[in-house]
Amino acid sequence: MSTAVAQTPKVTTGKVVLTILGSISFCHFLNDLMQSLIPAVYPLLKASYHLDFTQIGLITLTSQLTASLLQPVVGLYTDRRPQPYSLAAGMAFTLTGLVLLSMAPSFGAVLFAVGMVGIGSSIFHPESSRVARMASGGQHGLAQSLFQVGGNAGSAMGPLLAAFIVLPNGQRSIGWFSVVALLAMAVLVYVGSWYKHQYVIHRQSGAKPASRHALLSRGKVAACLAILAALIFSNFFYLVSLISYYTFYLMGRFHLPAATAQLYLFVFLGAVAAGTIIGGPIGDRFGRKYVIWCSILGVLPFTLALPHASLFWTGVLSVIIGLVLASAFSAILVYAQELLPGNVGAVSGLFFGFAFGMGGIGAALLGKLADYTSLAFVYQVCAFLPAIGLLAAFLPNLDRKAGDAH
Repeated sequence: MSTAVAQTPKVTTGKVVLTILGSISFCHFLNDLMQSLIPAVYPLLKASYHLDFTQIGLITLTSQLTASLLQPVVGLYTDRRPQPYSLAAGMAFTLTGLVLLSMAPSFGAVLFAVGMVGIGSSIFHPESSRVARMASGGQHGLAQSLFQVGGNAGSAMGPLLAAFIVLPNGQRSIGWFSVVALLAMAVLVYVGSWYKHQYVIHRQSGAKPASRHALLSRGKVAACLAILAALIFSNFFYLVSLISYYTFYLMGRFHLPAATAQLYLFVFLGAVAAGTIIGGPIGDRFGRKYVIWCSILGVLPFTLALPHASLFWTGVLSVIIGLVLASAFSAILVYAQELLPGNVGAVSGLFFGFAFGMGGIGAALLGKLADYTSLAFVYQVCAFLPAIGLLAAFLPNLDRKAGDAH
């Protein structure tokens, strides 16, 4: 690793740079693995600090809001003043948060620690998404899918590692994952060196991307962004209901032990990872609008059936839901980047930030609703969220092959 970091990466333009895509996807895997440890150890934290569901929701809210509020700011700043090594610097916040979480003496200290992890994530996502686009060679959907699948695979691996490492060994074992943060920092120094050389070439060329899509008015672009925001709300509000409370739902309704419930969560998150890598290439080939439409609205029958299913069918339906719903985000992000091609960092930060923010707010509100009613009722309410996917019908088709936007 030290040899790879010390070397200057070869600068390649006009084609997919697989080494960089692989590196940034791997770092996304490591980043989201560490971030997903937080909801994965909720049963441990709930027992250790005697928390209710509202407090569990506040942990998610703190994590997601710190991971969301800074992202548009980071993206906007780096659109104007690129910071190639900010990726490695941001990972230091995540490392600090993990160490603090492993020894947190109180609920307030837990909130501070997860906030540090969130800040690290807010720095990582806008710049890493920009790097993925730079290394795409024009295959933006494929690049974003490869980048996103790293994160989703990490999110799936977190609960599995929590089940086999953290739950048996206790809260202090969370600190062991600081080694993962150090590894990510080393790889990100390598990626930052490539990014720096690419920026020099781009600046020397004098090329400047358009501030917005050439065939759409400013008002139409704003309307499209509003629709995409509504779709993000639908997507992530539902996803957070499963990511934050699925294990408690299984433990309460089907009387599963915590470790077994974590395995069900791992399977669901694995389906999310698979759906992510499918969505981008399909969007490149057939158009992103259709991927967005089908992935969000198409999951509605399965979300409606989930609250009434047996344990077996709950597992099956959660896999289908994760597979279909997750294919939307890469398509939404690339669609938004194509609306505002001169503001890739700001768009990435805005949509990652909005997604995380919706997840945090959703976790807090759904936790409060679960305290007053039940998790079964929460899933019955959330089942209707994918119907918001009908709004995708109003998005113009930006597919290059169509030759126009209509």
